[in-house]
Amino acid sequence: MAFEGSATGRVTQEIAPALTAMGYDLVRVHLSGGQRPTLQIMAERLDGQAMTVEDCARISRDVSALLDVADPIPTAYTLEVSSPGIDRPLVREADYARFAGFVARIETDQPIEGRRRFQGRLLGLEEGAVVIRTEKETFRVPYPRIQRAKLVLTDDLIAATVPPVAPN
Repeated sequence: MAFEGSATGRVTQEIAPALTAMGYDLVRVHLSGGQRPTLQIMAERLDGQAMTVEDCARISRDVSALLDVADPIPTAYTLEVSSPGIDRPLVREADYARFAGFVARIETDQPIEGRRRFQGRLLGLEEGAVVIRTEKETFRVPYPRIQRAKLVLTDDLIAATVPPVAPN
């Protein structure tokens, strides 16, 4: 998620245990912006239920209190709490196994077999490499080389996330 000594690493260390105790899993911590940066906290419920506005508000209140005490970011910032959403970023190794079978877009920090961008069906994680099948071939992308990755919004992904409708 972040490097140990970085501001995001310090935030992660401060809030991850508290979020777990509250029933949430920390998906991503991201700090961006200039004079007044935005600290994005992305979380999901451990019980698999959809995140609600109330969940985000609860996390925001509790995380804000923790960060006020720990003060891991030396400047003023805006706190933003959200769910990963349906076309979520893939940030942890476990995400690639969890979402195997779905279409993803991956960007690497350096070329892998002559390319930096891959879009195709995730086949999982094998020996530290994400396996992705594009229209023409299958690639093994070393996990440490992945700079950005996210699921692509498809009918399959939508169908997998919409709960079945109970008959009347």
